[in-house]
Amino acid sequence: MPHVEILQLLVSPVHRLAGRPGDGPPELPPGELVPSAEVRAGLGIVGDRYFNHPAHRNASITLMAAERLPQPGPYPADLLRTRRNVLLRGVDIDAFIGRTVFLDSGSGPVELQVRSAARPCAWMDATLGPGAQRALRGGGGVRCRPLTDGVLTVGRAVFGIREPGDPAPGA
Repeated sequence: MPHVEILQLLVSPVHRLAGRPGDGPPELPPGELVPSAEVRAGLGIVGDRYFNHPAHRNASITLMAAERLPQPGPYPADLLRTRRNVLLRGVDIDAFIGRTVFLDSGSGPVELQVRSAARPCAWMDATLGPGAQRALRGGGGVRCRPLTDGVLTVGRAVFGIREPGDPAPGA
């Protein structure tokens, strides 16, 4: 199974992109980038703004490929700017819509149903730089429903695809 790298994890307790993108990027709070995040099946990431929100249960975790981030720009291209939860290197996660994948960063696999594209909005031009929204079309990440409990940790991880009828990873 291929190895990937979890570069960043973001757990944001409140929605920060409010107002108009034309007003410029908001002040971003410290402490939202974390070394590990607890995932709960059907609920999301513990402590995140979308955790246990009925409207977001099918899309409570967002993953993004670092290779898709526009570089260079006036601001660092990271999760604080994109507002996604998991930044991965080594997998084109946008290619897995409609599939079930797993990430195992050492404490067991976390299964995620990749439900839809996380389409970039006008805020990307404000938070990453002009042209970022257009550059991220088709590569703005994916919205997932967590299927199992587990912990994701920054660092090296195993990535895999779960096919219907496959035994659980590690079984």
